[in-house]
Amino acid sequence: MSKQSPLFRPLQVGALQLPNRVVMSPLTRSRAEAGHVPGDLMVEYYVQRAGAGLIITECTMIAVDGSAFVAEPGIYSVEQIAGWRKVTDAVHAAGGRIALQIWHAGRAAHPLNNAGATPISSTDRAIAGSKASTAQGARDYVAPRRLDDAELAGVVELFRAGAENALDAGFDAIEIHGAHGYLLDQFLRDGANDRSGPYGGSLENRARLLLEVVDAVAGVFGADRTGLRISPLVPFNDMSDSDPAALVRYVAEQIERRRLAFLDLRHDQHDRPQEQELARIARRHYSGVLMRNGGFDRAAGEAAVEAGSADAIIYGKPFISNPDLVERFRRGVALAPVDFNTLYTPGPRGYTDYPALERADPAHATFAV
Repeated sequence: MSKQSPLFRPLQVGALQLPNRVVMSPLTRSRAEAGHVPGDLMVEYYVQRAGAGLIITECTMIAVDGSAFVAEPGIYSVEQIAGWRKVTDAVHAAGGRIALQIWHAGRAAHPLNNAGATPISSTDRAIAGSKASTAQGARDYVAPRRLDDAELAGVVELFRAGAENALDAGFDAIEIHGAHGYLLDQFLRDGANDRSGPYGGSLENRARLLLEVVDAVAGVFGADRTGLRISPLVPFNDMSDSDPAALVRYVAEQIERRRLAFLDLRHDQHDRPQEQELARIARRHYSGVLMRNGGFDRAAGEAAVEAGSADAIIYGKPFISNPDLVERFRRGVALAPVDFNTLYTPGPRGYTDYPALERADPAHATFAV
């Protein structure tokens, strides 16, 4: 690949200068140690991928009772902060930049993962059509407890405290997870939000909690180091919305006013006409950095950046099995396939044992096999 590829143009993202536009997607891998603490294995994993223009970490718990998976990391304890500090220090030493994605699972949490705690949500309806991952295997989701309006300030505070802890852990930026049917998305999309009052009904009301969280987190990190992920058409976790185009326009307008550093638009599949229309709406109403994610390969990513429909492309699965994805793109070589049987299994297999290319050019010898 030519070094003049649009994917290799530097990019200013708020306060951050990225050397390229190949961003690593948040990828749940379930390799945290006891107490949801990042350990040495996670340090190795992220350092291997430090060639990304920006790493966005896997979704990270802001509350002790918010686990939707087994062994995902947290950011609410002293031990977790220290574990993440090892990750950020190592990524920085390798020349990388890293953002923490913070998240509350809401009704996607399961009591078996949370010492019996009932999950919380905008609704009292359980997720239908899929199973929860627990230490005891796949289980039906349980009916959540509908949060009272008076409790939502406490949710905002959890996100704000998570941002404070992320700052202490040395992250360069932060991303708020408002997608994929987790707590903030459960309020945002009307397929899950069936409440009335100031946090239900109209789009403005449904977006209220999300924007209160955005304001709280940006108050800690600065808007120029804060990003937001939304996924208006992704059906994961039993989600839908009656007017995704209006949703994207409203959210884009609101974060434009707040001068947020980036918007992570997660597509179900980027080249579907309805998804392309959402990208056009986001581009029209938000002048910050638009990152798109969802089924891009190298050529499609180049085309999107060249056409101006995205400023950067977020890659997920390719980064799992290609720790030096940026270099592989640069050299135009084939990508290694993902072993889907080891996505969430403990230990290094299928996590840190994917080999990098042997460098023919010493000037680019960032990684070694």
